[in-house]
Amino acid sequence: MNMRAWARGNLSGLLVGAARKKSNDADVSTAVWLAGLAVRTAFIGILIVITARVASPQIERLWTLLDTPGDLIRVALGFAVCVWLVVHLFIVPKDPGGYRTWLYLGLVLLPLTVLCAVVIW
Repeated sequence: MNMRAWARGNLSGLLVGAARKKSNDADVSTAVWLAGLAVRTAFIGILIVITARVASPQIERLWTLLDTPGDLIRVALGFAVCVWLVVHLFIVPKDPGGYRTWLYLGLVLLPLTVLCAVVIW
């Protein structure tokens, strides 16, 4: 019996058993779910505010966008990014571990995002 046949016969059960085993991420508490969702929503909301502020035209009136193509491109790209962020605001993570990840990352990234928003404003 060669090595390949032995590995196929003995290791295939391990892979199937590992896939059937229940993951630890499946049982996320309500507090972690709610906190992860809140941190994710706040983070994306602040990114929308930062993007809208940075993409706003330097000239006060929107009708003068056609005079300067740089402002027109910046406003168009900013609008596209804001729409993309709003769409992703309503797409929640599909796996329960995503909420835990957002909670952990949010505790680090949310203060930095708020600081960035304050500095830009």
